[in-house]
Amino acid sequence: MKPKASSEHEEHIGKAGGKITLRADDYPQWYQDVIREAEMAEPAKVVKGCMVIKPHGYAVWEKIQRELDGRFKATGHKNAYFPLLIPQSFITKEAEHVEGFAPELAVVTHAGGEALDEPYVIRPTSETVIGYFFSHWVDSYRDLPLLINQWANVMRWEKRTRMFLRTTEFLWQEGHTAHASHEEAQEEVRRMLGVYGDFAEEVMAMPVIRGVKTDSEKFAGALQSTCIEAMMQDGKALQAGTSHDLGQNFGRAFNVMFQTQSGARDYVWQTSWGVSTRLIGGLIMTHSDDAGLVLPPRLAPIHIVIVPIFRGDDERSRVLAACAKLRDQLVDIDIAPPRARYRDFLEVVVDDRDMKPGAKFYDWERKGVPVRVELGPKDLEKDQVCVKMRVDSEAGKGKEFIPTAQFLATVRERLTKFQDALLAAARQRTLARSVELNTWDEFLRTFAGEQSSFAWCHWDGTRETEAKIKEQTRATIRCIPLPGQGPAPEPGACILTGKPSPQRVLIAKAY
Repeated sequence: MKPKASSEHEEHIGKAGGKITLRADDYPQWYQDVIREAEMAEPAKVVKGCMVIKPHGYAVWEKIQRELDGRFKATGHKNAYFPLLIPQSFITKEAEHVEGFAPELAVVTHAGGEALDEPYVIRPTSETVIGYFFSHWVDSYRDLPLLINQWANVMRWEKRTRMFLRTTEFLWQEGHTAHASHEEAQEEVRRMLGVYGDFAEEVMAMPVIRGVKTDSEKFAGALQSTCIEAMMQDGKALQAGTSHDLGQNFGRAFNVMFQTQSGARDYVWQTSWGVSTRLIGGLIMTHSDDAGLVLPPRLAPIHIVIVPIFRGDDERSRVLAACAKLRDQLVDIDIAPPRARYRDFLEVVVDDRDMKPGAKFYDWERKGVPVRVELGPKDLEKDQVCVKMRVDSEAGKGKEFIPTAQFLATVRERLTKFQDALLAAARQRTLARSVELNTWDEFLRTFAGEQSSFAWCHWDGTRETEAKIKEQTRATIRCIPLPGQGPAPEPGACILTGKPSPQRVLIAKAY
């Protein structure tokens, strides 16, 4: 199955109301179909490689933002905002940084009808401009640590795009911190990787492997990069978040110095870390099925849709009144975990559109709403509701007829079970498609054609071997696992060269 990952393919995504391709038939097309049918986003077309995030998709991003923002603030970080345009000279101050980003830069050379004295680069990431301002904000060890986060858009000129996963412009957050010691900066890197990993599993219901990037794959200008890697349903990996130890590289480039407690002058130790709207792509490919989008309750913009069932005006008025009453009871229920920074009251929609019930079921199923409730005259007589979960699990299977009071009393537990079931299913898929490989022949069979798995393999630690593996199979070393994140470290022989290796690393094809 040849992937269709080009922007040209996305130009023909079309409007909602079409067919969803089966995952087994064409996984890349299935992904585009799910986005279209759920009305998550569409290609911008008039702006190369960009997308329009539609209200249903943006509502998911808002929930991601709110949850992460609370976690950042709970760890002492404060939000700020820095310019979109960065002087080109800033980008060139850190040699490895400019080399890493040069092919992706969009440059502004004219403004106000005149050529600029110095071109601006549209923000691909903000280490340089933030480094400049840090140099004005930091003077003493008393100013440290400096813990800043920015919610922003960035631009990286991509040749091949895929909505949410890789677009020319995308939304993200980028954390930037400055510290008095390398140990403190390293602790920050670990802490924020933990925040990302916990968020992915607790909120997105997406299991991840936490690890260290190889030197070839680390962020341009960093001493070390750490990451979380998630397996999508086709066995490919998605880098879902990164946390970088920048050392003193940007401190030296922008002269960010401070007076130490002993009275000496030293450069700060910096970190940066970020996640983006590609999390939505990961969410789609982790949980969705051939019927459309599937969303975990903690990120669902709408938790419950109530579909009234009636014939004639008399039934209509009685049923709609009952639906409104049920909605008013449900929206007071809070599903946020204990001590959460924000409340998470149920979002409930009564679908009173002039459509047949079956068309409504179809529409909401494709949008991934976790719970559908049907309410008709017979249900009113029996004081019950008909409940259908988006996916069968311990939270509910098929249509269930439940007394209204019981449904209200147990809906929070039902949604929690649904959230847990999605995580359990994703963990089981990851386990089922994870293998330990010991020979190159096994490796070639595992990654033949478009196939991918999470392969735990020995590697001799050299850039040359890493490059040969990628060249021959398109599989890459996703990370060197942190303790407890993969097979226990044990010596072995490199999968390609046979040279000594201290532990297995995670290899997969990736988005």
